[in-house]
Amino acid sequence: MTLFNDTELFTSGRSRKTVFELPDTELILIDNFFTKEESDHYYEKLLHHTKWRGYEMEIFDKTVTAPRMIAWYEDKDNPGADQNGPDWTYELLTIRSRVEKETQLDFNSLLLNLYRNGSDSVAWHSDKEHNSGKNPVIASVTFGETRMFRLRHKFRKDIAQVEIPLHHGSFLLMSGTTNSFWQHQVPKTAKKVLPRINLTFRRTNRIAE
Repeated sequence: MTLFNDTELFTSGRSRKTVFELPDTELILIDNFFTKEESDHYYEKLLHHTKWRGYEMEIFDKTVTAPRMIAWYEDKDNPGADQNGPDWTYELLTIRSRVEKETQLDFNSLLLNLYRNGSDSVAWHSDKEHNSGKNPVIASVTFGETRMFRLRHKFRKDIAQVEIPLHHGSFLLMSGTTNSFWQHQVPKTAKKVLPRINLTFRRTNRIAE
């Protein structure tokens, strides 16, 4: 089910905060968290100045190339951090500051995903990284093309899948037991779409490795 579709909202520039009443989850969406001007600026900067890279992953004992590009940033004083990794850019620090002010949380790492076209996607998964704790908080920002974000409960088949369109400049916060009880994906689409950039801020502790 799609929970809402308010096209007037996104052309008006007004922000809207939605708290989803779903079992076993704490899920908040703020549309127009960034203004269109801010979102356009960050989109162009991130698209053209991020050192995007491909990566391989294991699926059913096969090594495949992931259908998207990524980039990883983290604080250098984080235990176990890669000291040769890229430095946070001014734009990323500014976005991070806005997210931290909204959530009243501190984040020390960031995964960026670039969905170049409708063929790029991410399969069903939960963000339960072993170095992010039992119930990690994921703060997600979208710039660029609107893509559908789907969620499904891991254990209750009586709960319908949820679809949330993530628009240019939107902010999605997943916390509590969300990643223990729910999976999410960004599916492929046959539509002709422009690139989408997704930033997911996290709190990691590599010393746990």
